[in-house]
Amino acid sequence: MNTLFKDLLGLTNFVSDIYAGIKKFFVPERAYAWQTLIYLSIFSWIISYFATGSIRDTIAFFGWLFLIAGTAWYTTDDPARIPGTYMPVGAVITGFLVSVFAFGHNDKNVLTTNTIVFWPTISALITAIPEFFEGSGTDAKTQIPKPEDRQKIVVLVASSMLLSCWIQFYFVVNNWVAEYPSLLSDDFKRSTFVIRTESPLKVSPNGAAILKEMQPKVEREINKQPWSQVERWLQNANANIANIGQKVLQEKRLKDKEEKNLWRIEPRITNPNPRKKDEYNLDILSIWTGPSSDPRGYYLRQSCQIRPIAESTNRGTTQKPEQTSLIAEIECGPISKPIVGVPPAQR
Repeated sequence: MNTLFKDLLGLTNFVSDIYAGIKKFFVPERAYAWQTLIYLSIFSWIISYFATGSIRDTIAFFGWLFLIAGTAWYTTDDPARIPGTYMPVGAVITGFLVSVFAFGHNDKNVLTTNTIVFWPTISALITAIPEFFEGSGTDAKTQIPKPEDRQKIVVLVASSMLLSCWIQFYFVVNNWVAEYPSLLSDDFKRSTFVIRTESPLKVSPNGAAILKEMQPKVEREINKQPWSQVERWLQNANANIANIGQKVLQEKRLKDKEEKNLWRIEPRITNPNPRKKDEYNLDILSIWTGPSSDPRGYYLRQSCQIRPIAESTNRGTTQKPEQTSLIAEIECGPISKPIVGVPPAQR
């Protein structure tokens, strides 16, 4: 019985200690405490929810200030350091809140690019600011940091700024890839700062898409058309292919991409068989003019064979001999892989 009573008493004391700890954490002993600032922040956000216009923004602004001040106060009472540095964990948390307040709190997504980029630098500055003050509260006075502290401040702020620069560089490269996806098909072996984590693309996505969209349009211009008309079309192939290519680049897939301005569409016409002067090879080249690991650049090619075929024009009667006319037939092959080098000259 005594053992049971002791167990119940111990359990009661355990619950009481937990309750006392929770109460101490949430209920400040005096009004001038970090909990007061946090509660003012929560109260401000609740009030701003029911307000409108500039009043809502003003109340929310002070809510952010209360949250930042309360968090900074709580995390600096007994600061825990990031291993290998003298930066407090609280400075990192406060720096994140300041970064969100400055760059992301007006957006639906608080984790904007600027929020992440400036976070390390702001955290370092928050860590360095107390070194310029002596004392605490209303008795604090400005001072010049000691020589041994100056080096730590410079190293911390400089390394944090360098980290911010690398994060910004990541977002820049990511934006390049989003706007210029054909860069993914290039070779990064000689790059000193870009490492490929996925297998390279065998075919440039937009370069192949341009040729794929152009094929049916070119076929409609040539296939089953009178041969004399097709020959005139081929004589003016540069302008005709340029017009079709311009229409393709303005279609939905590419019109919103900056990359569309870095592709040039050109034709190459050859005669594969000198004995048959009325047969042609039409090579449509999608030429990349953007940055490339090879200074010569690269291009994609789709070859089409154009030849005349006879078509009967009088099949309804048997009294007159059938008359035949020449019409064009076109057959296009697959799109090539990226070809490194300067495109062949026009003839």
